[in-house]
Amino acid sequence: MTGRKRRNPMGFGDVFKSSFLENITSVSILDMVIALLLAFGIGMLIFFVYKKTYSGVMYAPGFGVTLVVLTMITTVVILAVTSNVVLSLGMVGALSIVRFRAAIKDPLDIAFLFWSIAVGIVLAAGMLPLALIGSIFIGVMLLVFVNRKSHVHPYILIVQCDGHDSEVKVREFMEKQVKKCVVKSKVAQPGHVELNLEVRMKDDNADFVNILSEMDGVSSASLVSFNGEYL
Repeated sequence: MTGRKRRNPMGFGDVFKSSFLENITSVSILDMVIALLLAFGIGMLIFFVYKKTYSGVMYAPGFGVTLVVLTMITTVVILAVTSNVVLSLGMVGALSIVRFRAAIKDPLDIAFLFWSIAVGIVLAAGMLPLALIGSIFIGVMLLVFVNRKSHVHPYILIVQCDGHDSEVKVREFMEKQVKKCVVKSKVAQPGHVELNLEVRMKDDNADFVNILSEMDGVSSASLVSFNGEYL
């Protein structure tokens, strides 16, 4: 009986001794606060640039808020990954199952998404000058080149007329009233023709729509803003 080894009794500290508790202090509170504040600040810059360069028909602030939140989320994720190699492998596996099904209509939105993600990664890596100077440079470039466009805003003119003769009159009239008139689509039925025309007006005066609606053979005329997408 004396040859048996006695087991050391488990102490109170051994119960709480785990890798989870050790990882709590792997990233300092000060680093997290500074990184998140910087991510929020640069995210607001991205939001501001997105709002100023938006060229769609109706502005939705939800996507702009998403850019700010995405910058902060990426910062948190990269801070966790850089503190633990095993966690980084698990994060890759977890994020690989994520599928984004939201359709992105404007290609420029993809640039803003990658900008937010890149800022979060660079900030979490501690490269503050690169994140700040790079964001300022990208923001200025977008403000200059995206807003530097033709002042002639495109519109879609939808005309309902009763036949071929009315269609010819409409097109001849529109060629005199606007700078550019291009047929985007045409739907023809017996006694009815619908024209969708892309027009670029000479000025902001849209009185020609009233004149067009009063022409013989034209039942209605509608003018809507056009953002470059057509379904």
